Amino acid sequence: MRHVITPLACCAALLLSPLAHAGGGPLGIDHRLHYDNSGIWKRSTQVKVEYATALTVLGGSLVLGDDDKLGDTFWRSLDAVAFSSITAQAMKWTFQRERPSDTSDPNRFFKGIHNESFPSGEVTMISAAVTPFVINYGHDHPAVYALELLPLYDAVARLKVRGHWQSDVLVGAALGTGFGIWATHTHSPVILGWLPGGFQVGWVHRF
Repeated sequence: MRHVITPLACCAALLLSPLAHAGGGPLGIDHRLHYDNSGIWKRSTQVKVEYATALTVLGGSLVLGDDDKLGDTFWRSLDAVAFSSITAQAMKWTFQRERPSDTSDPNRFFKGIHNESFPSGEVTMISAAVTPFVINYGHDHPAVYALELLPLYDAVARLKVRGHWQSDVLVGAALGTGFGIWATHTHSPVILGWLPGGFQVGWVHRF
């Protein structure tokens, strides 16, 4: 299934390229990259991509409702974002891994609840957001696969500013993609089912 393996394969190919060297961590690949907080890798740019993704998913859900395929996809994307983000945060509190900005040792887990490196919440969220669109539209509209560049960009950027280790972003991509697949194949959007019927109509259809 192309929509499943492509984002993970892209991340893995980049992170396990000859430019990388053996390190530590659960996959044996974790090591610090040369610090780079400039240009497109700036932390402020990463935050903008994260917020723009979240606002697009939420805004699209509320505006379009669930009366057509696009609106339904937005709601499924919202499900994937919400549930994957909750799971990622629970994992952060559980594994308590120190960030590469704080240590050069990638094996420092269970070092206090304020340490939240594993997994990457941002990569998780962005992967979850794009996956339902790739599944629903990628086959007929191949340009939609370009959305996979968003989590790939964020994964590399998080490494460059030493916000995460390689395994953090790979697990985040897998987690987000997994929830995206789950949300796409549920009988109906979960969060929408918890809300009053007016949300199903969407603002664009009411006004």
